[in-house]
Amino acid sequence: MDPLPIKRAIVSVTDKSGLDALAAFLHAHGVELVSTGGTQKFLENLGLPVTPVHLVTGFPEMLDGRVKTLHPHIHAGILADKDNPGHLKTLADYSLKAFDAVIVNLYDFKKAAQAKLAPKDAIEQIDIGGPTMLRAAAKNYHGVLVVPEPAAYATVQAELAANDFAAPLELRRQMAARTFALTSAYDAMIAEYLK
Repeated sequence: MDPLPIKRAIVSVTDKSGLDALAAFLHAHGVELVSTGGTQKFLENLGLPVTPVHLVTGFPEMLDGRVKTLHPHIHAGILADKDNPGHLKTLADYSLKAFDAVIVNLYDFKKAAQAKLAPKDAIEQIDIGGPTMLRAAAKNYHGVLVVPEPAAYATVQAELAANDFAAPLELRRQMAARTFALTSAYDAMIAEYLK
């Protein structure tokens, strides 16, 4: 699908720098924002309408926040191939809605490791849902725009503004490559810590 109109986005970030401008930009163009805990509160404090993830999944955050987005209502919406009639039928059959953008950055594990926390405390800063959403969106870049870090916000806004609020395939491919590089580095940092 090229270009991809952006109508629905999931937003879940640890680093909220620049998110105010990006979220306002998305809202001004009619994008539905779906979000988790701290990010949801941040967006609400900006006066932006946001749908909490628990209203999408039908489940509350659980296990001290370890499980929030790991749910078919999230991942089917990210992974569905919008050019595949069978995928679209499955979404319809199960009342699932597709996402067009995934705006996620990860827990700051580096900071936790540098703080010399006890291993049991440090591992709580290993992000699970974030990398899962990022990797799913990057895999499905033909139908989803993944935005993995604040440093990408200006590029994404400029591209959307220049393309009638649709994300060109080349932008989506570049963001997917950037995402896999970031998640690989994140995993390598955790592996090094655990050694």
